Amino acid sequence: MFLMDANVFLEILLRQTKKEKCKKFLENNTGSLNITDFSLHSIGVILFKYSKEDVFQRFVEDVIPNVKLLSLPSEIYGEIVNAKRSFNLDFDDAYQYATAKYYGLKLVTMDKDFEMIREIEVLFL
Repeated sequence: MFLMDANVFLEILLRQTKKEKCKKFLENNTGSLNITDFSLHSIGVILFKYSKEDVFQRFVEDVIPNVKLLSLPSEIYGEIVNAKRSFNLDFDDAYQYATAKYYGLKLVTMDKDFEMIREIEVLFL
C-alpha cells in the first residue's frame, strides 16, 4: 500500500518531465493508492494558482474515486512536530511522513527531502 505525495500527481497534471513514469506507477498500482487530504488541497491550491480549475475538476472526478483519501487523526498531530524536529521537514512533508507512519504505508515521492528518512519506507520516482 502506497501513500502518494502530491508531487507525483502534479508531475502529471502540469505535464512535467517525469509524467510518464508517474502515470505508469499509478496504473501499475491501482487499488493500492492513498492520498492525504492535505495533498488533495495542495494540488487544488497549485492548479487554481495556474488557472487550471478544469484540470482540478477532472482530477477529482477521475482520480479520487480510485484512491483512498486519508486524514491524520488530530491526536497524531504531535508526530508532525516530531518529524520537523527530527528530520527538518517542512509542514507538508512532515504531514506526509506522519500519515505514512501512522497508516503503515510506503511513501511515494520525488521530493529529495525524504532521502534521510529511515523510519518509513520511501519510494522515489
